Order: sequence, then C-alpha cells, then structure tokens
Amino acid sequence: MSLSMALNVANSSLQTSGVQTATTSRNIAGAKEASYSRKSAVVVTGTGGTVQVMSIQRATDAALYKTMLKATSASATQDALLDGLTKLSQTIGDPELDQSPAAKLGDLNDKLQQYAANPSNTILAQSVLSSASTLATTLNQATTTVQSTRALADADMATSVQRINDLLAKIDTLNTTIVHGTVTGADITDSLDSRDNLISQLSEEIGISVVARDNNDVAIYTDGGVTLFETHPREVSFQATNIFSASTVGNAVYVDGVAVVGGSSSMPSTTGRLAGLATLRDEVGVTYQSQLDEIARGLIEAFSETDPSGIGPDVPGLFTWPAGTIPATATIETGLAGLIKVNPAVDPSTGGNLDLIRDGITYDYNTTNEAGYATRLNAIVTELGEARVFDPDSGADPTNTLADYAASSASWLEFNRQQVDTSSTYQSTMLQRASEALSNTTGVNLDDELSKQLEIERTYAASAKLISAVDQMLQDLLNAV
Repeated sequence: MSLSMALNVANSSLQTSGVQTATTSRNIAGAKEASYSRKSAVVVTGTGGTVQVMSIQRATDAALYKTMLKATSASATQDALLDGLTKLSQTIGDPELDQSPAAKLGDLNDKLQQYAANPSNTILAQSVLSSASTLATTLNQATTTVQSTRALADADMATSVQRINDLLAKIDTLNTTIVHGTVTGADITDSLDSRDNLISQLSEEIGISVVARDNNDVAIYTDGGVTLFETHPREVSFQATNIFSASTVGNAVYVDGVAVVGGSSSMPSTTGRLAGLATLRDEVGVTYQSQLDEIARGLIEAFSETDPSGIGPDVPGLFTWPAGTIPATATIETGLAGLIKVNPAVDPSTGGNLDLIRDGITYDYNTTNEAGYATRLNAIVTELGEARVFDPDSGADPTNTLADYAASSASWLEFNRQQVDTSSTYQSTMLQRASEALSNTTGVNLDDELSKQLEIERTYAASAKLISAVDQMLQDLLNAV
C-alpha cells in the first residue's frame, strides 16, 4: 500500500469515527427520552480500504410498535370509562352510610311500618314525610350527577377531537419533512421519532392503524377503517352539547362526514378515549338514568291512590311529579327521577296536612276520621313488598319488588365499575409491558453506547497513530531527497 493510500484510509477512518462518536453521543443524550429510538451509523468500505458513513439509521420494530399503539388505545378506553363510573358511583356512596336510593327506600319502608303500628302518632307521620322527602331528593340529586357526568364526557369528547386535529396537523408537517428528507438523503431519524410519538399520542384519543408507504410516508386509519391521514389530514368534527338533561342525545364525532364515534355508523371506532367517553355518555349514563327513572315510577305507582268508589282515575299519592298522572306501567319515563317530589298536600311547611298520608290525599279512605286508622298505611307497605314489572330495557331486574329492583340497580352499577376497574388495570399492565418490550428493542442501553464509544476511541487513536507514522515516513523521505 502506498503512503498516500494509507493516508487516505486513515483520514476516512477519522472522519467516520467522528460521525460514529456524534451518533453515540446523540444516543446517550436521548436515553432518557421515552420516544427516542437508538441511532446507528451505517459504515461501508470503499476503494482501497477507505470507509465512510453512508447513512444514519434508527432501531425499529413494526410489530411491537403496532402492539403498543393498540394497547395505548385500549387502556385509554377503559380509563375514560372508569373515571365516569367512579363519578356515577357517588350516587351509591359507601354502603355502610346507606346513601343509595335502595337504602333510602328501605328506610321509608321502615318508617311506614312504624307509622302503621301507631297511626295517631304525629311524630311518626313526620318521620315518614322526612324519609320520603330524602328519598325524592336522593333521586333528584342522582339524576343531576348522571347528567353532569354525561355533560362532562361530552365536553371531554370536544377536547379530544381538538387534540386529534392538532396532532394530525403536526403529523402532516413532520410527514412532509420526512418524505422530502428521504428523497434527498437527509438524516430524518429524529423526525421519524417525533412522528411516531405524535402517532402514539393520537392512539390515546382514537383507535388507529398505521400503514407504511414509499419514502417513509404513512397513512393512518381509524380502527373502524375510516381514513384519518393520507397525504393530508382529514377533518375531524364534533358539535358539543352545553346542557344535558335525561332526554338529551349527544352528537356523533365525524371524520370527513362519516360518523366514527357516537351515533350510528357502519365503521365505528371502538377504542381510544373518544370511544370510552361516548360509551359513558350514550350507554352507561343512559342505562343508569333509566334505572333511576324506573325506581321513581315504581314509587309513584306504589303510593298511587285508587278511587274507593271505582269511578275516578288512579292518581299520585305521597309521591308525584309535574304531570300529575300515573306513568305507564313497565315503561321508562325519561327523566322522571329528576322530577319526582313529595306531594305538597301532606307537607305542613307548604300548608299541607300530615294526616293525609294516613287517610288519603285525593280520595278519603278514612271516612270515619279514626285516629287509629291504619288500613291505608298497611296497604302501602303491602304494595311495596309485592313484585312489579319494570321495563327490561333498563338493565336491572325487571320482575321483583321495588326495593329489590333498587338494590339490583346499585349492584349493576358497582359490578360494571369493578369490571371496568379490572379491565383498566389489565390494559394498563399490557401497555406497560408493550412499551417496555419496544423500549428494550429500540431504546438506548447506556452500557452498550459507552462500550461503543471506547471502541470508536481506540479506532480513532489507531487512525491517528497511522497518520502520524505516514507523516514521519513522508518527512524522512523528503529529508532523504
């Protein structure tokens, strides 16, 4: 090998070592960043043994990345549901504190039995009124909690849609840079990391699938198959609803005019925060509200008054609502739990008469005005203990006593909360494992990088020594001449 050739080899080695050192330093600096992938310099050997860095590549694993995206979406779904169910469970509270509608109904039944045993006792009559008022208020407040939870879910959906649009816009900018850089041969590895990080954030909001295309281009679709990004982002739109009542139906989320979350769609998205929020708003919240409404309807029905003469219609008794009628049997009266109240005719604070609880409000059952009249009270207690039919669409036990139906409603809510809690823990663990597996494959190991730096330093030192030796030889040759 000629001295000039040896010098060229040494110089190329020094230049290559410099790039390799910069690459390992870059890896060490990015080791603590979760979205950073390991970079490596691709070295090729040229004519005469010279070396050069052809490109910078990054560590990737498409299968693990895909698994991580799916786990992210699934975990976000369960987290959104769990947060909402936890809010709804406030309507039940701690079972030991007896704050649920079922507990309040049980208390009213006890007070009625005590009053029936001593119907002339005004204090016991007042206890019945107080218990009934508390039960009505509990149902009213539970309805408020359900609707505020649905409204919050709707508002969070609007926030999620805004975030999706922001992320798609950033992905669009990066994707353009990546495609252009690929064509021109620029180092795009950091841009690829940033785009992967943005796509991972996108998967939190909505389930997605990512398809790689030429020149490192990507296309992104929802898990239902609707295009979110292909060359340019698609418009994701949603009209939030400011005020929710029991009858409010929330709007759907659209991608390019196609409903993907909420409402009816042939291509629905089933994972991601959006899907969890929509399930909470449109399914869980609506079902639980219908159960509360059925409890309220059962109360009005159980306490209703029938004309002893058989001429007049059945009318509300102790419990009533603005319509002043008896709701249809086994049919959900949407929002009834938020409207039910104690009949003001029995409330002394509004000019009512406590004795009407015992004697009848619209129809007079105690025609002889006996202070010890208990027939009407005993009939109500009996009515509360009899099985009745509830709307099966409400999700709770459709054929049982009112107390048992209320208890099954509480059980339904708690069972769903526990199920989602378990699923949330599982999906969180799956996400953690998937993220760890991806990090172990594509992340930075500081020990490995430091070892590489030592090897590069030895190569650099050897190249420098070779240059020094060639320089000395050339100097000796010149001196000889």
